[in-house]
Amino acid sequence: MPSLVCGFGAAVLTTIPGVKSFACCLIVPMAAVISINLDHRINKSEFPVKAGTAILFGIMTGIFAALFSTAFDVLITSIFHTNDFVEALPQTEALVKQYKLDAILDQTLVIFKQMSKDISYYGFSVFYTFAMLISNLFVNVIFGIFGGLVGMSVFNKRTTKS
Repeated sequence: MPSLVCGFGAAVLTTIPGVKSFACCLIVPMAAVISINLDHRINKSEFPVKAGTAILFGIMTGIFAALFSTAFDVLITSIFHTNDFVEALPQTEALVKQYKLDAILDQTLVIFKQMSKDISYYGFSVFYTFAMLISNLFVNVIFGIFGGLVGMSVFNKRTTKS
C-alpha cells in the first residue's frame, strides 16, 4: 500500500529534530501526494484522480503517519527518559504562574507534571502516549486530506495539458 509506505516515510522524517516542525504543513501533505502518484504508477490507473480517491489516500497516509510517528516518539522517549514535552514543561509552568491564569490551568499543570514524572522515571506515560496519538491523528489526517486534494489537482491538471 503506497499510503503505508509514505506514512512510514513521513513518520521517520518527523522524528528528526528541526524537521519535526514541518511535519503537519509539508511532510504529511507531500507524503499524500507521493502516495497517489505511487498508486497510479503501480496499478497503472487512469487519470483523472477522483476526489474520493484523493481524500482516501490522504486519510490513510495521515493515519499511518500518526501511528508510526507516535510509536517512534514512544520508543525514543522510553530509551532516553525525556522528550520535548519534559524539556518544555518548566517554561510552560513559569508562563502560567507569570500571567496568573485560571485555576483550571493549575490542575492541568498537575497532570502535566505527573506525565513528566512518569516519563522521567519509567520512560513511558499512558496519558502522554494517548494525547500524542489523538493529536497526531487529528492533525495528520486533516493535512493528509489537504495533500491528497492538492495531489489530485496537480495530477489532473497535468493530464489535461497532455
